[in-house]
Parts: sequence; structure tokens; C-alpha cells
Amino acid sequence: MKKRSFYAIVIILLFASVMQLPAQKRQYLHEGWTFGEARLPNRYPAQVPGVVHTDLLRQGLIDDPYVGLNERKVQWVDKEDWVYETTFRAAEAILDDEHIDLCFDGLDTYADIFLNGSKILEADNMFRRWRISVKSHVKAGDNILRIYFHSPVKIDLPKWAKHPYLYQASNDQSENGGLLDRKLSVFARKAGYHYGWDWGPRLVTSGIWRDVYLESWSKARITNVHLRQREVTAKKALLTDVVEVEAAEDIENAVIIVTDKNNGRTVATKKCSLHKGINTIPVEFFIKSPRLWWCNGLGKPELYTFTTKVSAGGRLFSQQDKRIGLRSVKLVMDPDADGNRQFYFVLNGVPVFAKGTNYIPQDNFLTNVTPERHRRTLQDAVLANMNMIRVWGGGIYEEDLFYDLCDEMGLMVWQDFMFACSTYPAEGEWLESVRQEAIDNVRRLRNHPSIVIWCGGNECMDAWYNWGWKAKMEKSNPEGARLVGEQQERLYYDVLQEVANQQIPDDIYTVGSPFSVRGRGSDGINGDRHFYGVGHRRMPVSNYNQEKAHFFSEYGMQSFPEYSTVLRYAPDTTTHNISSPLMMWHQRGGVEANKVIEWYVSSEYGETKDFRQFLYASQLLQGDAMRTAIEAHRRNMPHCMGSLLWQHNDCWPVASWATRDYYGRWKAAHYMVRHAFEPLICSAIVEGDNLLVYAVSDLLRKQQGKLKLTVYTLSGQTVNSFTKTVSIPANTSTLVLEQPLAELLKGRQCEEVVVNMQLSASSGVSYQADCFLCRQKDLRLSPVKPEVSVEATEGGCQITVKAGKFVRALALAIDGAEDCWFSNNYFDLLPDEPTKCFVRTSLKPDEVKQRLTLHCLNNMPQLE
Repeated sequence: MKKRSFYAIVIILLFASVMQLPAQKRQYLHEGWTFGEARLPNRYPAQVPGVVHTDLLRQGLIDDPYVGLNERKVQWVDKEDWVYETTFRAAEAILDDEHIDLCFDGLDTYADIFLNGSKILEADNMFRRWRISVKSHVKAGDNILRIYFHSPVKIDLPKWAKHPYLYQASNDQSENGGLLDRKLSVFARKAGYHYGWDWGPRLVTSGIWRDVYLESWSKARITNVHLRQREVTAKKALLTDVVEVEAAEDIENAVIIVTDKNNGRTVATKKCSLHKGINTIPVEFFIKSPRLWWCNGLGKPELYTFTTKVSAGGRLFSQQDKRIGLRSVKLVMDPDADGNRQFYFVLNGVPVFAKGTNYIPQDNFLTNVTPERHRRTLQDAVLANMNMIRVWGGGIYEEDLFYDLCDEMGLMVWQDFMFACSTYPAEGEWLESVRQEAIDNVRRLRNHPSIVIWCGGNECMDAWYNWGWKAKMEKSNPEGARLVGEQQERLYYDVLQEVANQQIPDDIYTVGSPFSVRGRGSDGINGDRHFYGVGHRRMPVSNYNQEKAHFFSEYGMQSFPEYSTVLRYAPDTTTHNISSPLMMWHQRGGVEANKVIEWYVSSEYGETKDFRQFLYASQLLQGDAMRTAIEAHRRNMPHCMGSLLWQHNDCWPVASWATRDYYGRWKAAHYMVRHAFEPLICSAIVEGDNLLVYAVSDLLRKQQGKLKLTVYTLSGQTVNSFTKTVSIPANTSTLVLEQPLAELLKGRQCEEVVVNMQLSASSGVSYQADCFLCRQKDLRLSPVKPEVSVEATEGGCQITVKAGKFVRALALAIDGAEDCWFSNNYFDLLPDEPTKCFVRTSLKPDEVKQRLTLHCLNNMPQLE
């Protein structure tokens, strides 16, 4: 009996070892690459993944395009064809398999691929993944892989010439590329921002921008796993594991096993027969009392990993791990009481006010973006109390890691398809390429719980209907207008909608942003809205308080980066004038954009005395504008249920709408956005002769709280102070105080006081903010020199500042410190109340104090 048991154990162990053998094998081909211009014999070492510009820069063949005016010097690069080549040896285990595929996760953009002299692929879409069967091409010993990248300019100029001026691309900087007004970006399925934008350079890249590898398999392989969430509640989650299997031959008695990797428990087993070709097998299972995925601020983003295995006859053919978060998401677009279409998200049954930002690619040279940069960029959104990030349509479908981090951090993702501010030649091969691009990326990303909406693109339909494009073309070229209009409808309503219906039937798709009604784009009332009246049209910042929408998916204000960032791209201080050629080159909004900033700074704060103070004032302007907008949107809950500012980050050092600059330094706006997005805030606004104070709460339980108002003179005297008990309903905005200004001020003028508000809730959450009753330009501030002390602490230093009078928007900076971060900045100082701030730095306290510079509104020229 014991002998039989022993043999049984041996058989089980042998079976287990077979089942655990790797079924699919992968060999990366990242080494030994060379590159050069196709028409010249010179060849240089190349880095893969990479792009031509970074390889040229690494070899010292070009200067850094991000510094000075160097971008101008590299416009020749996109007019050349380039060749990349490597020699590799396939591993024996790869050669032994029945099938060998050569895989490219990203080729930018027009490329012919040759393996051992045979052309095996012509690629034409940066966003697609490519897989080629190469079993008959790969040999034992040396194999030569050669990629010929065609100039996107030379490929697309004939397409433009066939349809000159038919398609709009408002941000394509063709003039900077020496192409006059021939805007080519719409013809290439390539990141639109590479051709320039009103915040980015024109650097049209080519290269192997994502992984390249051999992948081998025998008998069968899993090609895709889609974990569909049919129903998710706190009681149970009903799921279908839709397994796609490619079989090289008919296979009887196959078994699909799904296990919960967290605990090793088998959640589903299904027997099936596999037929030669592609097989789709649904495997249903459920999770009892699931741990739900919540967005930042509402709960923990719980995650599960499920392993799907395909085997037959005791042999494991293939397996895949997929990590998901169990949640239900709905987009409510029902009519409101006035009959207008609403727009808000419901997560796990809870209406969510979306607090977030718009994201662009972090670099024009995408392979410069490291995992650490991804993590820091997204962590900065979380630190600013955001719960949503919009991946904007003029960039790229981001790396898997980006969405993994959003899953882990509880950041909901609004995912655009890659179309922005343009009309496109949506027909024939171009349109079919888009269809495959959409399928590729939806299938790659659809298991991420963070992605809560797919959107057709950015401002494309709105531009066609509401920016005058359609009307102008109807006058000059009626037939062209009819063709372009039909093509845009076909792209967003037919092709992308069809892909969404087929590939993500449980998910949300909308044709564009902003969008209200088919056939007329956005009306600013229905659906989501982009608003730039404050900014582009020079409306006062206070106008944010009057503008209404169900969901603001874009709004913003430009600013310059801080002085230490300017020094990195403009080290010559003689260029430190916002109108200098160098500074204008790093202001892609043009002369008018600088005039807008100057106008707002003068209107809101008065004149500045020098370049550095103007940088400070521009950042304060942006911060105050974003804070004002966010508070207005949140006060207007539940009518308004979303506030996504433009924009989160930069792709090079520049004056822009970003709240973090290219190097990841927080601008004033990021600090102020963090404050305005706190889970519980009080927000004040003057209406008529009264001060109205609202309590706005994201908390999911009703709170009892206390509101304390203190009125100070700017010189430090207390004018009035009182506390009121308030009731704070859950997840909405409530008016908690309406106070006549005359009673509040007790004879003082609005220009000589600041109102400090403190709100504390029964849950322990609290908030503090200052309110001004007039334009800040009109405040009777007086010059000040705060007291400063610095002490060493773990990871850096603690700075304590204090002043005997009110200080508005105190900004700290450490000259010459490349990598430092302040826990708080651009903050107010109440009279005689010390404020502490941590700075992450390697400098010692005495060095910090010596290099520390202070700016505040009190020290503007008119007050000195």
C-alpha cells in the first residue's frame, strides 16, 4: 500500500513538472544594433528601443534639441531615410519549436523589415504591434535583421499634394520643418505631437521605439485573454474569461484552467476541443464577496491576478497572467431637469466627482521615459488628490506600465484614441490601418480596471463643426467639405464604434471630447465641455465662477516654468527676456500667448520688476486660475461632476499649461490644485453684498463640522472671528454660511483684509484657506521680509517661515539645486503664525539657507 502511494506521488510530481515547463519562449533582440543614413555608408552604434534623434545625440552628431535653438538644427533628420541592422543567433530552444514569430511592439513609422535578405513586412503605423511568422527564415547561426525606415516627410508629401489643403491640422508646425504650409501629420498614423503643438517642438522621429523579440511555440498558444466583468456588486462578481487560442492543428480533450494567483485556488475549469486556427472559448466563474477596486480617495484599489492555462494530455501549451480590479463603471448621460444631457461616472454604485488632469506624452523622444518617470508623474497626480487622468489623443497609447500604475494608484483613466485637433483622410488603406490600430490597443489594454472610458478623439468633431472649418470649406470647396464630413463620421461613428462594440462591449465609448450632439459637436451645455474663455479670450479669472457645465474635460492657463528650469534650456542670462528669440522658441503659443500672460499678470497683480519675478507672477496667475476654476466646479455639484484641467506635464522645457514642468518640478498651480482637490473643502464667493461659503465633500458619509471664520487686516489685526456648527452632506456641495459683508468687515474696506476659513469635520478631516474680497492687485499689502530657519530632518530639511503681517503666496526656491521638492509652496502666511515646510534635498541646512530665495506678492514693485 505504501509502495503504491510512493509511485502515485512520483507520478503527480512528474506531471506537475511537465505542466510548469515554459510553453512559449521569448528572446529579446535589443543588442548589437547599428544605424545610419540610408544614402551614406557610415554606421554607428544604436540603442534599441530608441529613435534616430536619441541615437544621433548619443553619438555626438547633433546637439540637444531641447536646449536653446537647437531644435532648428535637426529638422533635416526627418527628411532622411535611416537603416537599422543587427545580427543575432536564435536560442536552440526557440529553433526547436514548431512556430517562430518575429514581434515588434512598436515601429515608428514607415518601415521595411528584412530578415536574412528577405522582405517580411512593410509597416506603416506607429501604434500597431506586428507579428510575422519567420520559422522558414530563421536559421541556426547568424541571422541578419535589417530595418529600412522611410522618411515620413517623403512618404506623405505626395499624399498631401493629391489633396492640398483638404485636411486641417491646426497644430502641425510645418513651417518650422521647412515645409511651408504643407501639413502632413494627418496622413501618418504617428503621434500627432511629434509634428509640433502649441506646447511642443517639431521633432518627427523614426525608430524601433518599443520591444523587438522572437517568440516561439508549439501546438497551441494563448493569443489573448479578456476578463469580462458581467456583473459586479459587493456580494459577488460574475466574470467570463474569454480565452483566444491559436492552434496549429486539431486538438481533442484540451483543458482550460483559471486560477486565482493570489491564493492558488482554481476558480474555473473547462474542457474543450481546439480546431486548427483561432479558437475563442468563454469560461465563466464568479467571486463571492469580492474586494472592489476603488478610485483614489474613495477606497483601496484592490487587484486580483488570474492565471489562464491551456493544456492537453498532461502537456501545458500556454499560459497568461492577467491582473484586474473588480468594479462596475457607468457613465450617466440621462437628461437633467432642463432636458440637457448629463455626464458623470458612477463607480461601484457611487456617483464620482472626477478630479483630474489631462496627460500628454512625457517626452518627444519616448524611449527617454523611464519606469521611474512614469511612477513619479502618476504619483504626482495622486499627491494632488486626483482620481482621474485623461490620456489625450494627440500623443500615444501609453506603455503597459503606465496603466499598471494607474490600476495600483486608483487613477481612473479617460483614454482617447489617437486623434486630435484635425480632420483625417478616413478611407481605404488608411482607415483599415486605423481599424487594426484600434483593435491592437483595445485588446492590449482592456483588462485594466483603471480605464473607465474610451473616447474617439480630442476636439476633432468640435473643430469641424464649431471652429469654422466646415463652414469655410463649404464656401470654397463644397464637394471637399462633403467628403471630409463623411470621412469623419465614418471614422468616429462607424469604425471606432464598431471596434468598441466588438472588443469591449461592456465598456464605455464616446465619439469625442467635447461632445454634445451628433452633427454639431459641442454646445457647451450638453455632455462635457472644453472652456478657454479665461485664457484665450482674456475673460477675467473670476469668470470661472459663472461658467457652467456638467463636466469640464479641459480648461487651463499658461505659465512659465521656474527659474532653475529656464536656466537648463537658456543658460545665457542675456536671453532672459520673454520676448527674446530663445524664450519665444520655448513658447509655442506664439507672441499672443505671451501677451495674454502679461495682460493677466498686470490685471490681477500689477507690474513686475524683473524676469524672475515675472516667472513667479505667471505661476501665481496659473495657480490662482486653476484654484478658482476647480472651486467653482466643485461648488456646482451635483450639476457639475468633473473637473479635468489642462495639462499635467510637459514633453520638453517650455512655457505651457502644465502644472508640472518637463523636469517634474511642481509649479504653483500643482500645489494649489492639490489644495482645491482635497476631499473636504470650504469655498467662498462674494455675491452682491454677501459672502457665501460652501462646504464641498467627497466623503461618502454625512459629517457634522465646525466652520471658523477670522478676518485679519493685512497688517495683522483681528477684525472679526466666529465659529458656526455646520452639517455637511455626503458627496455634494452645500451652502453653509451667508454673511453680509458689512457685518463681517465691521467698517473695514475689502482691500485691507483677508478672510481665513477653517473647516473641521467629525471624521477628523479638516481644511483651511484664505479668501480675498477684491482683486489681489488692489490688496493693500506691504513689503515684507519673513524670518527663516532651517533644520536637518530625515531625507532633507525643514524650513520654518514667519512674518508679523499677512504674506500672500510665498514661494521658496533653492538656487542651483537640481533635484529638490518642497512639500508645500506658494502658501500664505497668517500674521505671527509660523509655517513649516519640508524640502527633499541632499544639501545641509546652512547651504539651504544660503541658497534659499523667497518671492511673494507683497514685494511686487508697486508695494515697495
